[in-house]
Amino acid sequence: MLEQLFGVPFTLASFLVALTVVVFVHEFGHFWVARRNGVRCQAFSIGFGPELFGYTDKLGTRWKFSLIPLGGYVKMFGEAETMQAVEGGKEGEAKSEFRELTPEEKLVSFKHKTVGQRAAIAVAGPAVNFLFAIVVFWFTFMSVGRPITEPVIGTVQEGSAAAAAGLAPEDRVLSIDGTKVERFEDIRGVIQLSTGAPLDVVIRRRTEELTLSVAPRQSVTKDTFGNETKVFLLGITSSGETRYKDLNPATALGEAVDQTYQIVRGTTVALGQIVAGTRGTEDLGGPIRIAKYSGQAAQSGVAGFIIFMAILSLNLGFINLFPVPLLDGGHLLFYAIEAVRKRPLSERAQEWGLRVGLALVLALMVFVTWNDIVHF
Repeated sequence: MLEQLFGVPFTLASFLVALTVVVFVHEFGHFWVARRNGVRCQAFSIGFGPELFGYTDKLGTRWKFSLIPLGGYVKMFGEAETMQAVEGGKEGEAKSEFRELTPEEKLVSFKHKTVGQRAAIAVAGPAVNFLFAIVVFWFTFMSVGRPITEPVIGTVQEGSAAAAAGLAPEDRVLSIDGTKVERFEDIRGVIQLSTGAPLDVVIRRRTEELTLSVAPRQSVTKDTFGNETKVFLLGITSSGETRYKDLNPATALGEAVDQTYQIVRGTTVALGQIVAGTRGTEDLGGPIRIAKYSGQAAQSGVAGFIIFMAILSLNLGFINLFPVPLLDGGHLLFYAIEAVRKRPLSERAQEWGLRVGLALVLALMVFVTWNDIVHF
């Protein structure tokens, strides 16, 4: 209803709120660990480009919102070996020259911290993204419990893969290809990550356990919000038997960690299949698709929107760990090389690495945005 009333402005506002939250979480991880390691942080920006508004805290950090909201950054003091000094030149003109950092400046310089400290600062962003998701799931499971849909088949579509394999209503699915099934959602998770190859499905039919071979079939379907997507399906529906598993705080935390692991694992498997060529690239989405899903999640209610932000936070943290220069994983790669060589890569090598990383990231952004345009 809200999206119908407000349309694009509502979707855009939802997207900006979701992106601002997950970017803030990510950058705050870098910022917090940097300060704990004695690095002076000069700026904390949500967005890139010219500043829209902000303020400077008592330690000299400029907290600001910038014009282009697709990301953010923490500017740390001394990321270069030298500082640029501006002095008056002839006839009132300014001239620039570079100078070495003073001993006092080196104490608060990022560049002069140990490899371990710099690696900790780099990994802190993705780590806090994961922590944010775990906390969201934890509070959700403590508040309402974890919803469990019993893995019992309600209906079997005629002519489907399930029908061809002999699955029947009231069968309880116990495992698929060696993966234990506790919820009906587990069935979806395994099947949607399959590639159409036959899977061994263990079921309980009344008092008997049977093993059937099922080859999922690809189909065009719609998600909860009506978005079309290609997925592999068995052709079964749930019996609808649902229960809420009450969890104490300790158990809820364990379930939250497991939920986070399952999402990351699913993403890893899907990306591996795309690289291997066994899955298409149509599921890769960019800012347009994220914006649309943000609006749909916000339309579903506050709880759904917060969970969407948790999943978006997981994806941001996961992607940033890729060993691509420009991303946090690329910096970690540089630091690992430095730790092995006992000295950093040359400035020229790092510069070329960052250029290649930038080219790869820009190419990926163009590709996923084109994917979004084709998708919609």
